[in-house]
Amino acid sequence: MSEPVKTWPGRPYPLGATYDGKGVNFALFADNAHGVELCLFDAAGNETRIKVKERTHNNWHAYLPGVKPGQRYGYRIHGPYEPENGIRFNPNKLLLDPYAKAIEGTIEWNEASYGYQPENEELDLSFNETDNAPFVPKGVIINDAFNWEDDKSPDIPHHETIIYETHVKGFTKLAPEIPEKIRGTYAALSHPKSIEYLKKLGVNTIELMPVHQFVADHRLVEMGLTNYWGYNTLGFFAPDVRYSSSGSSGEQVWEFKQMVKDLHKEGFEVILDVVYNHTAEGNEMGPTLSFRGIDNTSYYRLSEEDPRFYVDYTGTGNTLNTVNPTILRLIMDSLRYWVTEMHVDGFRFDLAPVLAREFDDVDKWGSFFDVLHQDPVLSQVKLIAEPWDLGENGYQVGNFPAGWMEWNAKYRDCMRDFWKGEDEMLPEFANRLTGSSDLYFDNWRTPSASINFITAHDGFTLRDLVSYNNKHNKANGEDNNDGEDHNRSYNYGVEGPTDDENINQIRKRQIRNFLSTLFLSQGVPMLVAGDELGRTQQGNNNAYCQDNEISWIDWENKDNELLEFTSKLIHFRKNHPVFCRKKWFKYQPIKGKGVTDIEWFTMEGEEMSDEHWSSSFAKSLGIFLYGQGIRTVSETGDLIVDDSFYIMFNSYHEPLPFKLPDPKWGKKWQKVMDSSDATFNDEGQGEIKNPGEETEVKGRSVVLFKEVKT
Repeated sequence: MSEPVKTWPGRPYPLGATYDGKGVNFALFADNAHGVELCLFDAAGNETRIKVKERTHNNWHAYLPGVKPGQRYGYRIHGPYEPENGIRFNPNKLLLDPYAKAIEGTIEWNEASYGYQPENEELDLSFNETDNAPFVPKGVIINDAFNWEDDKSPDIPHHETIIYETHVKGFTKLAPEIPEKIRGTYAALSHPKSIEYLKKLGVNTIELMPVHQFVADHRLVEMGLTNYWGYNTLGFFAPDVRYSSSGSSGEQVWEFKQMVKDLHKEGFEVILDVVYNHTAEGNEMGPTLSFRGIDNTSYYRLSEEDPRFYVDYTGTGNTLNTVNPTILRLIMDSLRYWVTEMHVDGFRFDLAPVLAREFDDVDKWGSFFDVLHQDPVLSQVKLIAEPWDLGENGYQVGNFPAGWMEWNAKYRDCMRDFWKGEDEMLPEFANRLTGSSDLYFDNWRTPSASINFITAHDGFTLRDLVSYNNKHNKANGEDNNDGEDHNRSYNYGVEGPTDDENINQIRKRQIRNFLSTLFLSQGVPMLVAGDELGRTQQGNNNAYCQDNEISWIDWENKDNELLEFTSKLIHFRKNHPVFCRKKWFKYQPIKGKGVTDIEWFTMEGEEMSDEHWSSSFAKSLGIFLYGQGIRTVSETGDLIVDDSFYIMFNSYHEPLPFKLPDPKWGKKWQKVMDSSDATFNDEGQGEIKNPGEETEVKGRSVVLFKEVKT
């Protein structure tokens, strides 16, 4: 390739490579660089280097007329190499544009990937002159034009949200009804068969595990594994090319947009799990792929005592420097791009407290939250925090600002302990079931601030939670030392699969108990893809590196009875607003009705006293939910009312007799659901019970009654 005839000065903004129909403007932040070369590659891999001469403030820029979409490019940055001072410029390394909107290829690991000589005894203090260009991915110029037609976000209210956490590849890789050539891709996720399944299930918000272009760690590749989950970002603007069925020269962007458009059309929101706390370059021994070589001291948080080393709040080796306004801008530009150009509906932030660390402490009024709150675009989408990191005071459940939703790990732990039959669980169980007011009542937050979950991608599947006492992660190559040790799981007598039908029945019942509790709780339920089908990871509770049948959904062996039960539960919740309240319970009598919006009962049908709540061995209770006590109105201003319900929870291992409360609370009750045998009758066919009448609730079971209106 010959150098373009002309190189114009261009503009310092927007950052990245921007095609305007006549050429491309290139702009790169590299505050401490001494020189910048723009590198263009033709189809054969031949490189043309163009010296970028213009610099405005800390941005280097040039405009190349005639350059078109599909052009591959990267940068080489000149400057001193002083690792002991945190400075790691090396022009022998082709670097990816942090603002690249499409990325072609993945890294081919070898010693050229590193800015230092891996075999040198001076380690990262040495200097590597090997050119890495043949082995690293390149940015690709794209045309942002796309026919969105009348696409718009479903804009599902927070309290009506039902999240389905899934992996783009794992969801369809083994799906027999999806054309084989597109399985595991963006196109497959929005295929009519996928949409048909999701609509039948009843979820309305699809939360995708990381789709930003990521790197499979060198260590894993050498072991024959990969980074399947994708929490190792390299390109914050680029949809990962590995999930594209249509091409790698920008087609992946179009395919992602089409997926979002198709899902929106059917009423589904799309939320991205995003990783802005660290990058794929790791610590000082990691590769030089982008940020490190562009401006290490700006992009990363370095040790004040010894800037050769990185601050690590993430457990991955580095932490992005959100204290630097330009790096914070990078994150905001990326988020805004995914909303405005890719039309996603929100984000779940991995290790979110990292982003709130101004210096060391987590500050909920820090720059990150402040900028998000002020942004007219980002402040209007769904924002979900994983509210913990590995730094000091990193566990921040309940401490995020108003408007944020949080993964509620206390909900997860409580529900696991309750159904294991642990003692002294009733007070916390009641709190978690009603939205965790102890965590979210302040700051004008509502029950929907709580993302309730029993399982997530990280940990046991729901089936494995009731099948294994211990993790079984040998396949990960770390001698079973990785993954969480304290899972609050229970195998009911046999570790793993068994032919013992009694154990299998208990396990199935417990799965139904977890699902029933999840979808009858106030807050926002999150279901992990495959849990509704009985998916197993064979006891692996950290399958981040398993891009195979361990992680993929096994559609051929799905549990149809469980799927049907789960679908009925989800649709039942959607049809009954008493289970997805917008506001907190007040525990006060409803005017003119003589009953409260919620009440708690013993198994004898008596209202719970302080003594009952403090009973350490109690494992059962009843809950009354008053359908006329919701106290909120619809979008048109009409008062929202519902049926009244009575729920019986028994986490004891033996059957217990429950009495329905006196007629004040309901004059006639119809049985809707019994988790002991997967009974679900929401069509007025369940048995009828009168006040004071007894019902046997099997050991480890949930029974749900609906008031019959006379």
